[in-house]
Amino acid sequence: MCGIVGYTGHRQAAGLLLEGLSKLEYRGYDSAGMAVLDENGSVSLVKAKGKIHHLEERTEHGRLLPGHCGIGHTRWATHGEPNERNAHPHISGAFHETQSDYSTSDVIGVHNGIIENYEELREKLLRHGYEFYSDTDTEVAIKIVDYYYHKYKIGPIDAINRMMVRVRGSYALALMFRDYPGEIYAARKDSPMIIGVSGGESFLASDVTAMLNYTRKVYYIGNLQAARLVPGEAHFFDLNGDEIDLPESEVTWDVKGAEKNGYEHFMMKEIHEQPQAVRNTMESVMKDGDISFQEAGLDDAILRETESVCMIACGSAWHVGMTAQYVLEDMAQVPVRVELASEFRYRRILPAAHSLAIVISQSGETADSLEALRIAREKGIRTLGIVNVEGSSIAREADHVLYTKAGPEIAVATTKAFSSQLMMMYLISVRMAYVKERIGEEDYRSFLQELRMLPDKIERLLQGQERIQWFASKYANAKDAFFIGRGADYAISMEGSLKLKEITYIHSEAYAAGELKHGTISLIEDRTPVIGVLTQKRLLEKTLSNMKECKARGAYLIGITDVDTEAVCGSLDFMIRIPQTREQFSGILAVVPLQLLGYYISVSKGLDVDKPRNLAKSVTVE
Repeated sequence: MCGIVGYTGHRQAAGLLLEGLSKLEYRGYDSAGMAVLDENGSVSLVKAKGKIHHLEERTEHGRLLPGHCGIGHTRWATHGEPNERNAHPHISGAFHETQSDYSTSDVIGVHNGIIENYEELREKLLRHGYEFYSDTDTEVAIKIVDYYYHKYKIGPIDAINRMMVRVRGSYALALMFRDYPGEIYAARKDSPMIIGVSGGESFLASDVTAMLNYTRKVYYIGNLQAARLVPGEAHFFDLNGDEIDLPESEVTWDVKGAEKNGYEHFMMKEIHEQPQAVRNTMESVMKDGDISFQEAGLDDAILRETESVCMIACGSAWHVGMTAQYVLEDMAQVPVRVELASEFRYRRILPAAHSLAIVISQSGETADSLEALRIAREKGIRTLGIVNVEGSSIAREADHVLYTKAGPEIAVATTKAFSSQLMMMYLISVRMAYVKERIGEEDYRSFLQELRMLPDKIERLLQGQERIQWFASKYANAKDAFFIGRGADYAISMEGSLKLKEITYIHSEAYAAGELKHGTISLIEDRTPVIGVLTQKRLLEKTLSNMKECKARGAYLIGITDVDTEAVCGSLDFMIRIPQTREQFSGILAVVPLQLLGYYISVSKGLDVDKPRNLAKSVTVE
């Protein structure tokens, strides 16, 4: 959620911090701020409610903040309303809205996460003479570091380690100490934190996109670890204060993936990147013409012995699981449960022998999914992470990990990450079905051939957008919309509904078509859009019948289908044709026009497509 950046080196820090924060705008935020520490130990701090351009204006694009070491932050409010006092950075002393020099504060910091016991710690600090100016849990974290730093007269790392022992919750903390100019300190538990080094410069961020223009050599700091950054160097420490070695990783993403490259919005760019993202994901697990998960340690013996699957995810990733449930059960003939991670972690888990928990997350940092993964492992369940970010927490903690190859996804509403995740689940389904001998060699090769054709079919879909754009402009003022389908079509309907509501703010719901009569049909009014996904042949007539019932009550019917019969065409008011494929794989095609529909309606309404209100790209707090 919140965005963190840090820099120490030979350049003026403020300009780089602003650039890094702008790269993290997609994460969602309501205020921003930055602090710069100069070589004399003087701190300059500026905060602003609203967008980063307010911060740029107040600092003349960073020119008013001298110094080569600084930290910046974009805040998503959890404790306390969005205002300047609650915005980060926070300090160990008093905050003055009209003062930029905070040299009386020994500790300055920014934070992503939630401090669960902040009220208890606040009471402790009040008893020791500390005063508070904000309503945030972050101010407590900064001041508890300051408390240990002064009480025990210890160095920054020791003070930070004492804080980590005392604090409960999740955090990625970046700190500066007035007594240590030119240095940045960091600590992490459960929230993402990445550190990069290049030449005589060091960088820190909550997302690698903030530093891609300057370095591809990064370190992924682990849970309950601390770091010390000086220009060109990064040193890491465990909870005992002992220095440790962390492996250096190289980011392979193309920096252009984090830029619009001529598109008006990131979302449209990412919709058009889907064919390549899906193709790259498939090719990443192909070896000598076969699907192979050997590099992930997920060999055929494990797939063969798997007797049940539990898929765990949130949001759109949960819709991937719901879609894949139908495919995996149909092809591999194993029972599948799909769990919302936020519910799974609070249920009584009854592990079954030879079960596999598949945790799906674009960022690999989704708080509920990460905790669900840990619970599954504690119960002795084998875990597989499907993530898009190398080195992310889920990737590091799962027994096995498969990477989707979507590249950076900037728009809050996921598109190419969704399709890439779905392709990976198709590949798992086909391979598991084959090694379990549910399908023979001929069918296996036929399925593989069809999977290879999907990227080209998505490209064909993307060439015919004019009709969708026309329809979107016509129905941009709709108050409600309903999506329906049966089987895998129902799962894709849920994703289409989510796309519409999150970027257009139109009230939208998805229902299994057979459930319409159980109350929902009472909501149908004249010209209410009802969007049906119609790709499952044996269920098509039933879904179409349900849509006709809505039409009899005034609904306007839209169909996403690969069928072009008179019965279908004559029943619909507006039809979007998708290329034909195996029924098991139709979801990856049907979702594309639903993405475009949401996009064009949002554009027609003049909304912020890439950064819809109240939403964040990566939900890293519970």
